[in-house]
Amino acid sequence: MDSSPNTNKALTETRFSDLKPWLSDDIIAALDRSDFEFCTPVQAETIPLLCSYKDVVVDATTGSGKTLAFLLPLVEILRRSTSSNPPKPHQVMGVIISPTRELARQIYNVAQPFVSTLSNVNSVLLIGGRKVRAGMETVEEEGGNVLIATPGKLLAIMNRMDTLDFRHLEMRRVNEIISRLPKQRRTGLFSATQTEGVEELAKAGLRNAVRVQVRAESKSEQFTNSITPCGLHLEYLICQADQKSAQLVDLLIENKSQKLIVYFMTCACVDYWGLLLPQIPTLKSISFNLFHGDLKQNARYKALASFAEASSGVLLCTDVCARGLDIPGVNYIVQYDPPQKPDVFIHRVGRTARLGRQGRSIVFLLPEEEDYRRCPENASDVIPIIRSAAIEDRAVFKKGKKAFVSFIHAYKEHDCPYIFRLRELQAGKLAMAYGLLKFPAMSEVRQHRLSIVGFTPVQGINFEDIKFKDKSLEKQRQQNLQARKEKRERGKKSSKKVVDASATNDSCKVELRKRKLTGKQRRTIQTAEDEEELALEARLIKKVKKGLITEDELEELMIKSY
Repeated sequence: MDSSPNTNKALTETRFSDLKPWLSDDIIAALDRSDFEFCTPVQAETIPLLCSYKDVVVDATTGSGKTLAFLLPLVEILRRSTSSNPPKPHQVMGVIISPTRELARQIYNVAQPFVSTLSNVNSVLLIGGRKVRAGMETVEEEGGNVLIATPGKLLAIMNRMDTLDFRHLEMRRVNEIISRLPKQRRTGLFSATQTEGVEELAKAGLRNAVRVQVRAESKSEQFTNSITPCGLHLEYLICQADQKSAQLVDLLIENKSQKLIVYFMTCACVDYWGLLLPQIPTLKSISFNLFHGDLKQNARYKALASFAEASSGVLLCTDVCARGLDIPGVNYIVQYDPPQKPDVFIHRVGRTARLGRQGRSIVFLLPEEEDYRRCPENASDVIPIIRSAAIEDRAVFKKGKKAFVSFIHAYKEHDCPYIFRLRELQAGKLAMAYGLLKFPAMSEVRQHRLSIVGFTPVQGINFEDIKFKDKSLEKQRQQNLQARKEKRERGKKSSKKVVDASATNDSCKVELRKRKLTGKQRRTIQTAEDEEELALEARLIKKVKKGLITEDELEELMIKSY
């Protein structure tokens, strides 16, 4: 055998062809076609165990090659099982369960060159974004020996399809469907973080599992066995809440030739900053893509594909883009909002510095959250620019308020409340960083659980006069305003008739006609309307997630609410 040099420090000196038990010639040939010769540490440790019919629990750093570590044994085991007895079209031999649609699709694409080496074995991708009936028809027509799926979609199809036969299942990945699977099977559980939930899955679904733990060797003496990639440079940025947006803009300008992923806490935050950032003059040359769970599936695919193919640009996203995705060339991970769950931090930063490459990550923290390092004080002031954008476009005005409120609600649910304390949050300054024109009416403020110190509302503006740049949205809004005005006029006429009929003297009538609302009464009415609007949006989003209404219906109802 030739001794071709292995210069990638993320790989071992072990070739796939050297592993024992042996991988078949067809798999080695498929690996050669994909330029895979040497194993990563997790592959060298795990593949022999699974091929020897051992259950495994694998804890390895992000970007360490876990996908091939379970795909190759799956294909090898199926080759042995089907060599003399080809499976029937609906005989399920293997199941791979992924937490997100995009990761499931990525695994499916990686698997195809290897599954195709098996005659009479078909793999099927089952993920959300399509109706359950469409997935069932695919399985009915094409068969399904290897199912690569998200948990919800797989369970829905399992519950509705009696034709799928799981009795010969040999291997799966995550234990979400335990009660429907045979006890005699091979099981691998792969993760970059061994959380309590992962431990529970291992206890419930694996039998005498072999534990494989592969850590990156850090150059720092302080971290000899790091759970983050060795090529990753981690940073923390401490800044006042009203400086967060300015620091983000400056960071994007400084790295405009790089490829960055920016993480936010909620979908509404992604929508808001995705609308706003391209309008800032200094960011005009940067391309932005948006990615979160409330987008339609086609929009998610297009955003991810566009960002993956680009040599530079910014992906604004939520944690739906944190786990497992292998996006080429990502230089920098920016955590504008720290994640709600601490273990997600590892998954976020793992989108860079993969397989021995270099990468950077920074997390924005407020002074009350972590005192690590001070932020630069020469960042440009973007608050006036953001507020001008909100005054010129009602979409920015509305989305900013919605994004801020969604962030506050998510902040309350943080898994580390002893660090991320709502009472100590600089909410007033944070609202300034969001460029809000007025502070939203929130029960947390009335109950003195949220401080608005540092917020300066914009004066001299009638917020009802702010128009949409989108002419169709503004036309719809004007029609709604007119309809409300006519309804109020009808109510006034009706009320006047009742008063005239019951009034006993002219002075009472005069007093009623003179009566006007005080400023406090107007503010009370506005507060009630704001709260009603936010509550309506929350209810509609819940209905979409439950499948009671479609995304198109949500959009139409939201437009009407404007």
